[in-house]
Amino acid sequence: MPLHLDVLSRLHTIWGSFGILTGASLEVLAIGTRAALAELGSAGPGGRAAAWLLATVGGVLVVGGVAMILIGRALARRHKGGRVLALAGALPNLVLVPFGTALSIYTFWVLLNDDARRQFGRPPRAAGPLGRVDA
Repeated sequence: MPLHLDVLSRLHTIWGSFGILTGASLEVLAIGTRAALAELGSAGPGGRAAAWLLATVGGVLVVGGVAMILIGRALARRHKGGRVLALAGALPNLVLVPFGTALSIYTFWVLLNDDARRQFGRPPRAAGPLGRVDA
């Protein structure tokens, strides 16, 4: 299980780096769009909306990328909150097909395991009367 946790922490860091790079490129594109519209002198509502949308999506991607890198570091250090943050961060990543979805499924598979719970200082789930694991 430690190998899977190390791989998962690296994948979160790589995914966060891609998010930051994508967000930064959208920010540069937004700045260029604003400059081109100002030079043309015809910044209508559509042009302003496009520049605003590029800047907003870029900012969200940068913030999400930083969050993924911090989650990756917390997983690598086996910080107790890192497991919960990674599980919470996996939910919005489910809609980012295909890589975010694959990372989310792998995150759930690794972190919902009793061995991973022990690695983060959590007790394993208790077995029910029929030997099943209670949720």
